[in-house]
Amino acid sequence: MTELTGKEIVDLNKEYTFYSWSNQGQVNPIPLVRAEGPYFWDADGKRYLDFASQLVNTNIGHQHPKVVKAIQHQAAKLTFASPSMATEPRGLLGKKLAEITPGDLKKTFFTLGGAEANENAIKIARFYTGRHKILARYRSYHGATLGALALTGDYRRLPAEPAISGVVHFLDPYCYRCPFGWEANRENCCLQCIKHVEEVIQHEGPDQIAAIFLEGVTGTNGLIIPPDEYWPRMREICDKYGILLVSDEVMSGWGRTGEWFAVNHWDVVPDIITTAKGITSGYIPLGAVIVREKIARFFDDKVLYAGLTYNGHALACAAALATIEAYEEEMIFENAKRVGKHLGAQLEVLKSRHPCVGDVRYIGLFSGLELVKNRETKEPMDLTPLKNFLIANGVYVFNFKNILFVVPPLVITEEQLDEGLALIDEGLAELMDKMTA
Repeated sequence: MTELTGKEIVDLNKEYTFYSWSNQGQVNPIPLVRAEGPYFWDADGKRYLDFASQLVNTNIGHQHPKVVKAIQHQAAKLTFASPSMATEPRGLLGKKLAEITPGDLKKTFFTLGGAEANENAIKIARFYTGRHKILARYRSYHGATLGALALTGDYRRLPAEPAISGVVHFLDPYCYRCPFGWEANRENCCLQCIKHVEEVIQHEGPDQIAAIFLEGVTGTNGLIIPPDEYWPRMREICDKYGILLVSDEVMSGWGRTGEWFAVNHWDVVPDIITTAKGITSGYIPLGAVIVREKIARFFDDKVLYAGLTYNGHALACAAALATIEAYEEEMIFENAKRVGKHLGAQLEVLKSRHPCVGDVRYIGLFSGLELVKNRETKEPMDLTPLKNFLIANGVYVFNFKNILFVVPPLVITEEQLDEGLALIDEGLAELMDKMTA
């Protein structure tokens, strides 16, 4: 088959396919044709450093030979089995997830992605508790299907409303922009956040609330890292009122923060973990809902009213097993911790050099720069010129409003990281020059 030009690839995609969260007439996609490690190439041969891990999911980098080989081997043997069947990769992956998740998390319901995982976690929480209401944060993203979008607190849910009933939102531990006015005193900020959550619970009726959904570390809504007391206090509150605590680890899991799951940083055992993305590094679609043993036992004599054609997909489970092997054998999380320390230090340098950087936040290789027009007023800055500069110079990034994410594959080296950071430094300087002109 004759290879298409970059323009032909783009034209076909734009004419016959939809792009998510986009005005279709304004999308300008890169015609990606191959990738390896932390890099990818377009149809014209231009190389990009993938500072976004595509969508914060190619944690082991592109085209990892171990995972590619596992997919090829499984495809030659068995690609698909009905979810009513038992397969070796499904069983082995379920056992492995029970081993690596915190505490007594035991049993998994497989999905094809994070949104489906959160949809089914809602159902499981409601079945188990007999309660209807679900609490989630305003600065959150849990997926684009109707239930997951109802959990999502940001503006993306508004065009889809009314969504499912019973979802109530509360404020976030966003210390840089503390909703309670305690930016200068983060300890008090955290205390107010906790007090606020408990007040919302009281207003909504503790005996009405099935679960609280929290991202381990808030992802696309600004990479908000909670204070150290936050997760343990949320665990205490949920235990106090018999509410299930759900950690959405779709983006913050699988070594992104340097640990298997972000909640591990705070030694908290949630009742349910939802995850996807890094479980296969995006090589094959897969998501998972992992529940504690007490919840698993509840369904021993009760019907779990949940089902998906691709639940426990053999090819996806084989890819996940190989991905987890790569994480462990190659000590990829250790690299994320080590290189993450270097990243944090370099982001602090960028903040000291450029007044438009209002805040930097980082944990492992999960980081972001919040850009502002003025550090006193914290007025958000338009990142479009900076993003365009970086992509034009071969550094692929993504942003949410005024927050630029630096979330490369976890296999990146310090030298490769510095390659991209140097261009961010140059782009910020150019941005400042335009501001002062």
